[in-house]
Amino acid sequence: MTRLVRILLAVLGVGAATALVGPFLVPVPPLRDTVLPEQLADPDSRFAVVGADAVRIHYKLAGNDEPTMILPHGFAASTFSWSEVVAHLAEVGTVVAYDRPSSGLTARPLPGDWTGDSPYGPEAQVEQLIGLVDQLNIREAILIGHSAGGTVAVNAALRHPDRVAALVLVDPAIYTSGGAPTWIRPLLGTPQLRRIGPLIARSIQSRGEQILELPWHDPSKITDEVRVGYRLPLQAKNWDRGLWELAAAGRDLNLAGQLNDVRQPVLVIIPACGHVPHEECPTPFLAAATQFISRLRRAAQSDRRSRPGGGCSPASKIGC
Repeated sequence: MTRLVRILLAVLGVGAATALVGPFLVPVPPLRDTVLPEQLADPDSRFAVVGADAVRIHYKLAGNDEPTMILPHGFAASTFSWSEVVAHLAEVGTVVAYDRPSSGLTARPLPGDWTGDSPYGPEAQVEQLIGLVDQLNIREAILIGHSAGGTVAVNAALRHPDRVAALVLVDPAIYTSGGAPTWIRPLLGTPQLRRIGPLIARSIQSRGEQILELPWHDPSKITDEVRVGYRLPLQAKNWDRGLWELAAAGRDLNLAGQLNDVRQPVLVIIPACGHVPHEECPTPFLAAATQFISRLRRAAQSDRRSRPGGGCSPASKIGC
């Protein structure tokens, strides 16, 4: 064996040892000044325990009557992100905005708190959504999903078509290409990255302003109230570990290849005003969404009148 080969092997050995052992030597100090999510709740906050692993979900309810609209938010957002549109949507039905796992004031389960698949995984998130629908005695709902919440909405429509009346997809995170390389995802769940993952997640605190402004077409529209609303969940206990568990549990669902299997009416909103139209451009967002929902409601009412006895068609329950 030549001297050069021995040197290369030694370098590779040191590198491998560093990669395997190094993360366990990195100090991960506990977060300071965090509290239980319930201590950050608003007067109109509500909580429900749902899913196989009994995750405590935070949600808010507005309006009454049908149709019911469920609002899954995007990555690192919360019920707060719908603040500009909830009251207006509540004028045409019942609105349920909830915090997805790792976000807002919903609980952050940690490894050891669950058995089987992660409660942060895509299938678990669908079952949590349906579990919330069940607890609220909702027969079926229109899902208005933004970004990663659009992924949850489409997945729910495919897995539980009888519980989803229609979809409003707001700049949904459904890709035919791009995104994180597939080889990275298995690494996120390794003990080494699980060790330092919370430190990576905490970069949101130092880069918070930049991350908040990135999806806006015109960041000057971001108010102090919006900045405070997005910072609030960073006071919740284990928010950093929950965010990393969400990243580690993600996987490619190939939803783009299954879109032809969606049978519900769909409205897709991809506006020319940034990635968060319900926040940055609420007026045109509401115009498009409420027109779509009102059209569905009129069609359902017309169907009801045309049926003997005025009953509802099994395939058309909106507004019945």
